Amino acid sequence: DDQHWHSVLLQRVGKQVNFTVDEHRHRFHAQGEFSYLDLDYEISFGGIPAPGKSVSFPHKNFHGCLENLFYNGVDIIDLAKQQKPEIITTGNVSFSCSQSQSVPVTFLSPKSYLALPGLSREDELSAMFQIRTWNKAGLLLFSELHLVSGGLLLFLNDGKLRLNLYQPGKLPSDITAGVGLNDGQWHSISLSAKRNHLSVAVDGQVASAASSLGPEQFYSGGTYYFGGCPDNSFGSKCKNPVGGFQGCMRLISIGNKVVDLISVQQGSLGNFSDLQIDSCGITDRCLPNYCEHGGECSQSWSTFHCNCANTGYKGATCHNSIYDQSCEAYKHRGNTSGFYYIDSDGSGPLEPFLLYCNMT
Repeated sequence: DDQHWHSVLLQRVGKQVNFTVDEHRHRFHAQGEFSYLDLDYEISFGGIPAPGKSVSFPHKNFHGCLENLFYNGVDIIDLAKQQKPEIITTGNVSFSCSQSQSVPVTFLSPKSYLALPGLSREDELSAMFQIRTWNKAGLLLFSELHLVSGGLLLFLNDGKLRLNLYQPGKLPSDITAGVGLNDGQWHSISLSAKRNHLSVAVDGQVASAASSLGPEQFYSGGTYYFGGCPDNSFGSKCKNPVGGFQGCMRLISIGNKVVDLISVQQGSLGNFSDLQIDSCGITDRCLPNYCEHGGECSQSWSTFHCNCANTGYKGATCHNSIYDQSCEAYKHRGNTSGFYYIDSDGSGPLEPFLLYCNMT
């Protein structure tokens, strides 16, 4: 997802499968007893048509460009252009590739922040942007309120989005939206606060609430702080209860006005600290997956973690077997005859198996 073209080649001959991405080839054998492939009558590219399909597919449909799409030497795109009856096109598909010119910005550390001027004395506080991160928590946006004291906090907490509008002496208004937003994919976020109404949308799903401000008028603060707060020596009233955001943002708008991040980079708009502008420097630490024996990999900005539950192995990368290598080893521990899991090759590729150990 670096805005460049990538070449994908999938070849299958008998049980031998070659999977190549940009000249990086991975060879493996297909599982199962038979060497021939009994395919469904329908092959779909970019998504799976849901009606009548028994398969459930957890991922979103592909959004981007495909070219040189060949299946067994047949030019699929050419057939689609000719509107051949055997090709069914669903949704918004065009035979061109419009390149998105969005400028991403990367928040490299917990001390990163981007301070942007808001429209002064606006009676509505609103912003839109997209994020991607592996971290479960981090401040996304803070803005101070004028005329009434208080502020608006938008942050990630446990992979969910929380919008918090607070005033001294009043109960804060709180909205939670979205789930699993730390999956490394882009997610769109928009928020609006006006008089006694709050709303926030995540990927088009809207959540709203009545605010505790009541009918009082308020104006948006002069500055919007994205990703974190400057240190207190700058005199800002920015609050950050969850630590800095580490990840990428793009397509930032304040009050329906798109922010020119190149102007920020050149120093003519707002100010920032510890940012990388015009690239998204997020790293997938689970690719390649260092978790062995089927361990599940999860990650944050800086580290990865292996969940070794139900694998029969332990350690940072699920490398060490939790079972002994022989009946004799169990006998030395004083165990009596019975069924035991044996891992004959220890950390090797063979799975543990259950057998009866006769200790007599």
